[in-house]
Amino acid sequence: MRALVTGATGFVGSHLALALRQRGDAVTALARSPAKARVLVGEGIRVVPGDLHDIEALERAAAGQDIVFHVAGLVAARDEAGFLSANRDGTRNVLTASERAGTSRFVLVSSLAAAGPSLRGVPLTGQEAPRPVTAYGRSKLAAERAARESALQWTVVRPPIVYGPRDREILKIFRLARLGIAPVFGDGAQELSAVHALDLAGALIAAGTSSATIRGTYTACHPEVFTAVQLGVAVAAAMGRSVTTIRIPRPIGRALLSLTEAAANLARQTTILTRDKANEFFQPAWTGDPGPLTRDTGWRAAYNLDRGLADTFRWYRQAGWL
Repeated sequence: MRALVTGATGFVGSHLALALRQRGDAVTALARSPAKARVLVGEGIRVVPGDLHDIEALERAAAGQDIVFHVAGLVAARDEAGFLSANRDGTRNVLTASERAGTSRFVLVSSLAAAGPSLRGVPLTGQEAPRPVTAYGRSKLAAERAARESALQWTVVRPPIVYGPRDREILKIFRLARLGIAPVFGDGAQELSAVHALDLAGALIAAGTSSATIRGTYTACHPEVFTAVQLGVAVAAAMGRSVTTIRIPRPIGRALLSLTEAAANLARQTTILTRDKANEFFQPAWTGDPGPLTRDTGWRAAYNLDRGLADTFRWYRQAGWL
């Protein structure tokens, strides 16, 4: 199979690109940074320099491909316009290039944020009416709509929390747990789903190689559900430690997020820890049901939370991140 992966120098994209190579597939990566792309070249991956707004580069990358895995996008931006420019408009550009190149299959890596929060005890299957609560979620839903309006044989995959080797978000929780604390927003009872990056790579490949998934929307995760408090405890346990849970009430949480957003703006940087993010942190649940994806592809996640965090911690230590 000949596959184009956008965002292949990023966390999820790199795991997917390497998983495709391990299958023996011919992989092309669209990459903004030649320096970051050197690792991909060493793995036998063809690299096309460019970004989501470089139409010429997109067309070169899409030429001759059997499938496009669109992973690239922004998780942090200064405003909603920034999210839409990358996640909606960038997706449209990739779709257009793929159509012109005659590519048949298109897999969009979206997010559970596009679906919106779930109710406790009621994981999302992908069939519910979406109700995103953040600018990021709305931009990912706009990307999904662009895919659905295309002439391609599309599939949308919505992962929840993604973690594993090379992830820098869960690393923050590990570093706090090393200090003996586990801050949680609200009462800590928020229910969560997660997927290890290796499992997600497998889910994306399964979704892209099954005819049953064409024009389908799926959630890819392990079926295990845990609370925010349990996540902090599990991270600490992976390091052989214990933690004290610190619950952050809504007013204080919103104030802290306002401060982190303001600090990032002053430094002319972006952060996921914004006031808007509070609309996610204080929901009752963010859980998904992988059953439909298993039904249509046979894929199942191999890493539950304990095994996945242990694997992640081993990588962090070996890489010198912890």
